[in-house]
Amino acid sequence: MALAISIILKLLCVVVLYLFVIRPRTITWGATHQEALYRLTGNEIVKKPHFVATRAVTINAPANEVWKWIIQIGSARAGWYSIDRIDNGGVPSSTEILPEFQKIKEGYFIPFTPNQKNGMWVKEYIVNEYILWWDKKSNFTWGWFLKQTKNNQTRLITRLRIRYNFSFPGILFYILTDIGDIIMMRKCMLGIKERAENNFQKSIL
Repeated sequence: MALAISIILKLLCVVVLYLFVIRPRTITWGATHQEALYRLTGNEIVKKPHFVATRAVTINAPANEVWKWIIQIGSARAGWYSIDRIDNGGVPSSTEILPEFQKIKEGYFIPFTPNQKNGMWVKEYIVNEYILWWDKKSNFTWGWFLKQTKNNQTRLITRLRIRYNFSFPGILFYILTDIGDIIMMRKCMLGIKERAENNFQKSIL
């Protein structure tokens, strides 16, 4: 009995540590306090979300350069610039701009898995400014926002808003998302940063 109580208390401590210390940091990785509070396009779609994450990174390249890398994202497209073994079927993410994936329009399907069965759709966009994906059910939106600053720098901000489905086994996916999303998202954003900066430097040499 004492052992069971000890285990439960330790689990509770882990949960509290995650919810009140670790989670607030991971859901705002790279973003300023002001950026985390921005009212961005798509905020109104998902009502009462359980997960809201705003991440940001500064890229030393203009917005039109960063845009090229974002619109070609997807499995069986340019990849996710992240952990390819997990999110791209082991196929290396592209290090080049792929002309065949430089087209975008409302309603485009963005595949998340190699079998092309899971993904999101383009809800709306403004070229070189933002693109918003959604699940067509108003439970999940993912926005990419580009804010060009001085000296040809771009602030890339992403915003995830998710309303969880607490039924089993769906809740397992959302638990993994809540805990593990930062690992993939951080690597993805840094992957975009590296590619955009390298490509821009080559263009001006």
